[in-house]
Amino acid sequence: MNIVIIEDEAIVADDLEMNIRKLIGEHVTVVQLRSVKEGIAYFKTNENPDLIFSDIQLGDGLSFEIFVSQSISVPVIFCTAYDEYALDAFKANGIDYILKPFTRQTLDMALQKYRQLKKVFSTDQTPQFDALMQMLSAKNTQVAASILVYHQDKIIPVNLEDIAICYLSNEITHLLTFSGKTFYPNKNLDELDRLCGNSFFRANRQYLVCRKAIIDVSSFFSRKLSLNLNVTFAEKIIVSKGKAPQFLTWLSNG
Repeated sequence: MNIVIIEDEAIVADDLEMNIRKLIGEHVTVVQLRSVKEGIAYFKTNENPDLIFSDIQLGDGLSFEIFVSQSISVPVIFCTAYDEYALDAFKANGIDYILKPFTRQTLDMALQKYRQLKKVFSTDQTPQFDALMQMLSAKNTQVAASILVYHQDKIIPVNLEDIAICYLSNEITHLLTFSGKTFYPNKNLDELDRLCGNSFFRANRQYLVCRKAIIDVSSFFSRKLSLNLNVTFAEKIIVSKGKAPQFLTWLSNG
């Protein structure tokens, strides 16, 4: 069985591959792809696999761009944080999904669905992927004015313009304001990424940074970027080599 994993976070992709191999129990060839650009190049020169596992939001765009550009008819299981929308469209097209963070059980259920439906998948899913791209692009334009956070025994709104960094520490999501206060939002980092809009950038799995919080950027080892901030923050925030071009474009457009 040949499987392609499209995921820009290496740790997530490795974990997914390990669990797939354990669940399938037969010889499996797995290829990992990290970006839209890499995906398009791969499918131009390689035969289609039996199954694709794919994140939606990659460092250089939506993974749907790969499927549209190459008219790929392979069944796709999405590993996604888009839990509030587009899922009905996935179901209607015979495409399954796994909500992040996935578990062995949810992965097994998705593989079982693939086995049941592999003979009846559509031979041309391009129109459906095109519609999903438009749906997600439209959804991403809806920016929140404030984020609800837990404070003592209450839930209060924090204005988006007051937030410097959203970050993950010990698997708990935090908000750091420009005034130096720390709060705990009622949403995970993937949800905040969607709500915060273009004034924030997802530097990596742990950090979502406001443009106003960035003083300048320093070159780091292996063409990574290190962010210098105007707020006190103990951890160094690094943008990966793969995301660096997208980050610099985002920073310049501000």
